[in-house]
Amino acid sequence: MTGNGGNSQDNNRVSTGLPGLDDVLDGLRIGDNVVWRVSDLDDYRRFVTPFIESAASAGRRIIYLRFGQHPPLVTAKANIHIENVDALGGFEAFTGRVWRLIEEHGRGAFYVCDCLSDLLNAWATDVMVGNFFQVVCPFLFELDTVAWFALYPDRHSRTTLDRIRQTTQVMVDVHRLGEDVQIQPIKAWRRQSPTMFLPHRERNGRFFPVDDSSDATRLQAGLEQAQLHRQPLLDYWDRLFIQVADALESGDQEQISDIQDRVLNVLISRDPRMLDLARNYLGLEDLLAIRARMIGSGYIGGKAAGMLIARSILLTNQSDIWQEALEPHDSSYLGSDAYYAFLVHNGLWPAIMRQRSADGYFNEAAELRRNLLAGRFPPEIRSELERLLDHYGQYPILVRSSSLQEDGFGNAFAGKYDSVFLVNQGAPEQRLAELEDAIRQVYASTMSNDALVYRKQRGLDQKEEPMALLIQRVNGRFHGRYYLPDAAGVGVSRNTFAWDTDMNPAAGMVRLVMGLGTRAVDRIEGDHACVMALDYPRRQPFRNQDESYRFSQHLLDVLDLREGKLTTRPLSQLTQEIADLPLNHLGEVDQPASRRARELNLPTPVWRLTFKPLVHSGHFVARLSSLLKTLEAGYSHPVDVEFTLHLNHAGEPAFNLVQCRPLATIGETMAVEIPADIPEQQLLFRTRGHFMGGNINLGIQRVIRVDAGVYSRLTVSQRYEVARLVGEQVRMDTGKTMLIGPGRWGTSSPELGVPVRFADIAGVAVLVEVAEMEGDMVPDLSYGSHFFQDLVETGIAYVALFPKGRHCVYQPERLHGTSAPIQDISPEAAVQSFDLRATPLQLTGDVVSQNLACYFPD
Repeated sequence: MTGNGGNSQDNNRVSTGLPGLDDVLDGLRIGDNVVWRVSDLDDYRRFVTPFIESAASAGRRIIYLRFGQHPPLVTAKANIHIENVDALGGFEAFTGRVWRLIEEHGRGAFYVCDCLSDLLNAWATDVMVGNFFQVVCPFLFELDTVAWFALYPDRHSRTTLDRIRQTTQVMVDVHRLGEDVQIQPIKAWRRQSPTMFLPHRERNGRFFPVDDSSDATRLQAGLEQAQLHRQPLLDYWDRLFIQVADALESGDQEQISDIQDRVLNVLISRDPRMLDLARNYLGLEDLLAIRARMIGSGYIGGKAAGMLIARSILLTNQSDIWQEALEPHDSSYLGSDAYYAFLVHNGLWPAIMRQRSADGYFNEAAELRRNLLAGRFPPEIRSELERLLDHYGQYPILVRSSSLQEDGFGNAFAGKYDSVFLVNQGAPEQRLAELEDAIRQVYASTMSNDALVYRKQRGLDQKEEPMALLIQRVNGRFHGRYYLPDAAGVGVSRNTFAWDTDMNPAAGMVRLVMGLGTRAVDRIEGDHACVMALDYPRRQPFRNQDESYRFSQHLLDVLDLREGKLTTRPLSQLTQEIADLPLNHLGEVDQPASRRARELNLPTPVWRLTFKPLVHSGHFVARLSSLLKTLEAGYSHPVDVEFTLHLNHAGEPAFNLVQCRPLATIGETMAVEIPADIPEQQLLFRTRGHFMGGNINLGIQRVIRVDAGVYSRLTVSQRYEVARLVGEQVRMDTGKTMLIGPGRWGTSSPELGVPVRFADIAGVAVLVEVAEMEGDMVPDLSYGSHFFQDLVETGIAYVALFPKGRHCVYQPERLHGTSAPIQDISPEAAVQSFDLRATPLQLTGDVVSQNLACYFPD
């Protein structure tokens, strides 16, 4: 790696400013990075000063990169530029800033840098100091610079010292024993002499090799004696956790508080609200437990932090319930520093810098994604991943994104990054290869279009967003070739989709499925989760039992150990293949369907997943309600949780809490007044219930509507063209826009609705789904899905219209414009746009009465 290409001709000499030192090193070369390993910064300063003076007299541009906490090494002069760089913003922000400064100053500039060891105070891990040097050193070399650095070797691990040594061109140790100061070149690329790498003493400006072995031995013995009481060469990160253990043992509250704050700031978050939560609920023993389950260093990310904080809130505030009812977690963490180490190890930092530019933000992402998928892991990470697999044995595991910003207040990143299930079967080599592929897939998902749009919309595109990983044993049971939990769900502490006026939004709601929780989180095409309000768990939005059965869950997501993947199986098939499914605790037998099945010689009984046994008997509803209320109180904010259930023989559930985050809502406003008597000619639609987000008070300046009559006659490819045209229309910014369409927006099945991606419609103010086309296209009342989470976070109001319903009026003819003649059947005719800036619509919703109206005001 040394040199990394470029121009390093022997006759292209540069002076150190000290002729005697030039003699020892045979001078410097253009392209040299020079690292001084010192025990006293004054020993670095005494060599920096003559170097700068010599370079200045030669007319060189000198850049002083100032980032240390020590006194400045250089003062500004005519040809000396001081560039202050803040290291506290994190590795990526700091390294990116230095990279761009080097680009701006261009070829031939000379650099003096502060002591690299001071970066430890900002980053708390010296593996990142090594990564920083591995990034900037080759770049400086390519631009024909000369750059000087210093570090304190006893503050760094051998691994970091070795990486810096391998990367730099020149390395010099300065040994100090009292007043006896000697220099010893450790590396001088493409230079050699019989005495170059011996210790040298200075006399009258000249440096003389210590060529007497006895003299050299006495010096070395003295240095070793002076270092006897220092800690061995450990990573700064490891030393930090040694201090955690020492503070616990001492019991000194001031010391405990100080070290807790230091660790939380480099392990958990930078968000003040998350830090406050962590400070209250994660003690030093918790932090040591995290470290024991961690690969690498850095942040564990928002998803992991949210899960751990939520568990601690429950165990702290309701230990009598949750010590028994909450299963121990079995999670591991791949720290955020491992992500940066992966980038550096694969030479991807230049690509990252191109992608972070305004022009490259989207344009460079696809190539960077491909390179992330093809990358290799540093050896030290691979060996730790092998040990992690030893811990989990052959239980299935889930590799989950847990980026720095994820699951925080206001930035859930719901569904933006990948999570990957692994069946974790086969030989150790195969399991390791599959785990590495899964990690690469999550890393690469940072460059997906949805993730990039999401970050840009929230002003996070230039903020540090390293990807940590949460690796979890999948909660469940082996059932022959299949593996699955008994049940899983998403619970929210505020029911912003209460469909009945009796329901109290503060009671919360849950979305339940049997099998893996993927079907509770994602929108289910052609299938349905069980949605219940926790204050009225037996009251469902169905007219009769037949409808309840029809809109229940018929498909289960399971892990197929034989096929080695996540798959979907019909409940009817699994009931025949698996004898011990807990159906009697989660469903009921459909007697009429079972009779018909017997008549047709089909397998019986026919089960329906209504979850009534879970609700009618046992502690499920009470415990979930208590869980949500306790977490909302702990967070001082409504929450959204994901969990799995493990049922005992009596059907009593133990909860495994796998995720908790602040619930994103459109924002509560004062109750709004809806006119009592809106003239029919002014009304576009009116409904009771079936809208989401709390109180709504919006002026609508444009409506984009997909005509159901035209859309129903289009081919599948034409329907995808409709989705593309809608995206084009939305991106034409002409004010607050309402999007109206048949069935489900964002579906992957064009027969169920318009298959747009969320990124294409992220700019709208209101999304309306209409039950049209003779019932084939029905709005998906699936609050908790990633698509709906996007709507809420971006401040998009949601409305579901059922025109044949008792409390719904829908009059699209009130939109003035040219409707497509029925004979014009094309994607262009299906997409109608109405410019209402001259006469805006008013959309008003009241969460208390659950009334909503959209009308042209007087």
